[in-house]
Amino acid sequence: MQKQRVLLLSEGFGAGHTQAAYALSSSLRKIAPNVQTKVLELGSFLNPRVAPIIITAYKKTVSSQPRLIRMMYRSNYKKSLNRLTTLALHRIFYTRTIQIIRQLHPDVIVCTHPIPSAVISRLKRLGMLDVPLCTVITDYDVHGAWVSREVNCFLVSTDQVQRKLLERGVDKNKILITGIPVHPNFWERHHKEDIRLQFGLKDMPTVLVMGGGWGFMKDEAVNSLLALYREQIQIIFCFGSNEKSLEKMKKDPRFIHPNIHLLGFTKEIDKLMEVSDLLITKPGGMTCSEGLAKGIPMLFHKPLPGQEEENSHYFTQQGWGTPINSLDDITNWVKRLTEQYDDVVRKREEVLNHIALFRPMQSAQAIIDLLANTNFIRK
Repeated sequence: MQKQRVLLLSEGFGAGHTQAAYALSSSLRKIAPNVQTKVLELGSFLNPRVAPIIITAYKKTVSSQPRLIRMMYRSNYKKSLNRLTTLALHRIFYTRTIQIIRQLHPDVIVCTHPIPSAVISRLKRLGMLDVPLCTVITDYDVHGAWVSREVNCFLVSTDQVQRKLLERGVDKNKILITGIPVHPNFWERHHKEDIRLQFGLKDMPTVLVMGGGWGFMKDEAVNSLLALYREQIQIIFCFGSNEKSLEKMKKDPRFIHPNIHLLGFTKEIDKLMEVSDLLITKPGGMTCSEGLAKGIPMLFHKPLPGQEEENSHYFTQQGWGTPINSLDDITNWVKRLTEQYDDVVRKREEVLNHIALFRPMQSAQAIIDLLANTNFIRK
């Protein structure tokens, strides 16, 4: 049987988009061995010298100018990328996109970031490309930049996101509520004692602190408060790619303690979530979805304007997380972990039983279905 090809396109503006692409790739290969997948961060692939400079500038803007990011997000919230913008993107950064696609010859293109989705949509609109396009919205909200008429199928996290797409004129038949795809590892249950041995952890109440793939978790007040409880709880700080903050904390005597573990980038977050009892994190769409798959209670730290704010609102409404409004929120959670630990464990089991009703491979299965019906969705 000839293998079918799925090309998954993302961009490096935040780690979650590409994580979603790789999660889908892994799930597709797991349930359909005859499907061949390839993941590309399209702009970085086409412009390996320029893209890192742009991403670094964006990262600095996000961390230093959150008000500007909020204003930009809100001012264009209901607007799709216009034709002039997509033309400029194509001319400056994506001129060789059509050649790459013709070389790879995919049966379906899946985008987990709005920019490659807009670029592929433009090629379809111009009649240069006739490949089904599936766009996976990787947050619990939908900005207008995700929306293009040429998208054949949207995979979305919730019925609320579906409703917002409908309000923007998207055909209901194009929208599937699948949840945000997470790596299959997050749906597996590991032996906690094995994980503790692997990471040198103790069997005691454990807090995992994450700042996303870029390591945006540098709150001195939060970190210092957690360190005060190092005799009562175990704390794992995961810095992602932020090596500068990691090295700085390694030299700080407050964080040099047997119950404090400082980690850089790791591909084993699923295991760390499994063995932890509380997650303190930026509310990125992927991190929230991964935490939900593990049933771990979450505290949300200073959401970035736009998607993270909406993610925080959604998870708070569902009872799966709580924003940190003051340091008392952390103190109260430490008390729960040390004085009501059995209750924390019981409630986590309730969440796990609830999410067991979800279909962890639903996003991948939706793409398999698209592959089986490409003649239909090309219309």
